[in-house]
Amino acid sequence: MKFALNYSPQAVELWREGAIPVDLFKCPDWPDLIAIAQAWRPVYVHFPLLAGQNNLDKVGIDAITHWLNTTETQFVNTHIAALKQADESREQVIEAVIADLNRLVAEFGADRVIVENIPYPDTRRDKSAFSVDADLISQAIRETGTRLLLDLGHARRTAEHLAIDPRIYIEQLPVDRLAELHVTGLGYHQGRREDHLPMRDEDWDLLDWALIKIHTWARPSVIACEYGGIGPQFEWRSVREVIAAQIPLMYEKVTKGIRDDTRNRA
Repeated sequence: MKFALNYSPQAVELWREGAIPVDLFKCPDWPDLIAIAQAWRPVYVHFPLLAGQNNLDKVGIDAITHWLNTTETQFVNTHIAALKQADESREQVIEAVIADLNRLVAEFGADRVIVENIPYPDTRRDKSAFSVDADLISQAIRETGTRLLLDLGHARRTAEHLAIDPRIYIEQLPVDRLAELHVTGLGYHQGRREDHLPMRDEDWDLLDWALIKIHTWARPSVIACEYGGIGPQFEWRSVREVIAAQIPLMYEKVTKGIRDDTRNRA
């Protein structure tokens, strides 16, 4: 199990100073950025695939294969993110999602495909509510033999919308198929609920709970903090002081979780 952090100039600077520990930098599939990040630490790529939207050809099979072969990318990730339709049904959504997952499985193998839960309502507010239905997510993963990428922040936002405890929602997901875990804080920005923000008490509490639960779930290969980044979407939430204060603490929690998990499985 490795600890990853979103690539940002602030993160690289702190890592070079020895102020933060990082096993991997997590990058979008941007060639220039990946080349920059690889100069400092191993990199893995997070793809913009959207199960239910048939966008594999847009992302590119050859491009995905290239990053699998030239970076530390272990999995091909996709989000369950069917678009909202006026006359949609659960059957239409699950059919579209499974069709996209099966295509990824045919190209890369079921063990290499991981499926991420999105937040609801999503930022663009254009995704189907069926995309975050825990039973639908479980059905899609189990029928295709793929694995779960659990995003804790996304799960919290969805659970808030559903008015339930996020722990209840998370445990309805196929956590026995867990392969990767994403962590960020939640908060408000310009009046909107956002993730990819600094961790607050309730975010730390949920992470602590998840690190205990992975002893009985499947053990993820990567735990990634998604704070920080580049460009207009992320530069306002890439504060050096936040990274310096929170990443060493998160790394210690994750590595302690590894040690405890190893003892429990011995």
